[in-house]
Amino acid sequence: MENYEEITSFLGEWGRFQMCVFFLLSLTFIPQGYLSLSVVFLAATPQHHCEVSSTYGENISDYIPHEGTSRDRVLSRCRRYKHLNRTAAGWANETEGCLDGWRFSADTYKSTIVTEWSLVCEDSWKVPFATSLSFFGVVAGLLISGPISDRFGRKLVFFVSLVLQNTFAVLQALSSSWEWYCTFYFFVGMACTSSYMSAFILGSELLGKSTRVLFSSLGVCICYALGYTCLPIFAYLIRDWRMLQMALSVPGFFCIPLWWLIPESPRWLLSRGHVEEAVAIIQAIGKKNGVSAPEVIFKTEDCSQPLRKTEPQRVYTIIDLIRTANIRNITILNTIVWIVTSMTYYGLSLNTPNMGGDPYLNCFISAVSEIVAYVATWFFMRYTARRFTLIFLFLLSGVTLLIIKFVPDELDAVVLVLVMVGKGGITAAYCFIYVYSTEMFPTVLRNTGVGFISTAGHTASILSPYVAYIGDYNKVAPYILMGSVTVSVAFLSLLLPETKDSELPELISQVKPIMWCGSESRPSCFHKQTLLSKCVSEDSDSCWTEIPKLETGVVETGRDDSKSHD
Repeated sequence: MENYEEITSFLGEWGRFQMCVFFLLSLTFIPQGYLSLSVVFLAATPQHHCEVSSTYGENISDYIPHEGTSRDRVLSRCRRYKHLNRTAAGWANETEGCLDGWRFSADTYKSTIVTEWSLVCEDSWKVPFATSLSFFGVVAGLLISGPISDRFGRKLVFFVSLVLQNTFAVLQALSSSWEWYCTFYFFVGMACTSSYMSAFILGSELLGKSTRVLFSSLGVCICYALGYTCLPIFAYLIRDWRMLQMALSVPGFFCIPLWWLIPESPRWLLSRGHVEEAVAIIQAIGKKNGVSAPEVIFKTEDCSQPLRKTEPQRVYTIIDLIRTANIRNITILNTIVWIVTSMTYYGLSLNTPNMGGDPYLNCFISAVSEIVAYVATWFFMRYTARRFTLIFLFLLSGVTLLIIKFVPDELDAVVLVLVMVGKGGITAAYCFIYVYSTEMFPTVLRNTGVGFISTAGHTASILSPYVAYIGDYNKVAPYILMGSVTVSVAFLSLLLPETKDSELPELISQVKPIMWCGSESRPSCFHKQTLLSKCVSEDSDSCWTEIPKLETGVVETGRDDSKSHD
């Protein structure tokens, strides 16, 4: 079906229906914000040391060695002195493991999965592994949600995923073992990303062009950040991990009644040949907006035409992302950018418990910094160049994180400020690259390209729990690692082309080339075609004189050929 937005323009851009869909769909992203990062508190590791029998005396320091720096000197978490009799004399230099289990501090957390199943010392690897499994679920959800959504509809997949997401989260709270916890966590991750993507696509297809940009940049991101802000509040009030997980899971079920308020995408219905259903929905939208729909909305010849006329006979695959030099360079650079951005964002988010100070306050400040970052991103997208914005955000995040290495240990407040600035920079970059990447890929490969690099980025996020895990042993090391790769990718981003206020490329041949020394490596077919079209329409001599600057050969034939075709 051709010119869908032009045909349905009588509905308007911001009527009662659009307002309803905008706010209701945006609200469904709030549970995504706290469920996706709830592991920060569910899997937190409190202070602990070996359990010892009271028969050995009351002074625990006689039986547990100390570890750490002079400032952070604490009882050993995994070793104790051997006890062959009731005195410690003569055995101070000989230690053993925690044969009788561990004693966990309840000052901050009443219980976590770590205290529940003693996931410390030899079993400490199980904590980041469980989180990595959820990211495996996210990747699986990305791979299957698109095809299923295209086959069965955006609305059905969204609400089924929403139910599964919260059901598996409840089962996670009822897990009888670490193995069952990991199994349910995998499915939570898969359902979360499937719900996220289908809701995002549904909103984008139901809303008009101008509202769609606002929905994808502010509606989705701000509500996600609001959900993240709710997480430390829930965790502060509920210190038991099972009750906390249950409290985070149940509110998601209240989104189910939205089934009767949010319709299926008419675009999808038309693509599947369900014209009558699409017309009924559009008529209902018009009635809600107070406008009259024409008697015939879609003509038979319109519905028989493909939605996109550009090279319809050619089927494009993922192989086409590396077929030519231009598209190959764009794909490789974007993949690296997404990998570093995703790993750094989740690494900083999951590293919150390893920061000095109160973990609940740190998490709350981190969530608020995301709200500020998303609003800033919206202004960046409107008023600044794309390349400058991305490079600035990467440098802001990377340099700030590297500075932490030189901050004295006692200045926890300074470290907190630097971490939050770095987190804000990478959060803004994460939001920004969705738009920037979309503008770089051609229409015939846009969904395939963005889907591929997004999957690559989420695959890299599987490593982020281990980046945070390093912070258990060296608090500065994660910041050095993430800061270094972020600064590196900032300089690599200098190669990306500028796309602000440019027409979106339609074909692979129109993809903009990468930049060398501040200029494009060679003129693209996209530039030639755009300039030639302008010269034909204006017939200006000054316009034609610009063509020789593009490429030899186009000059001699461009004007005459263009005029003859005209």
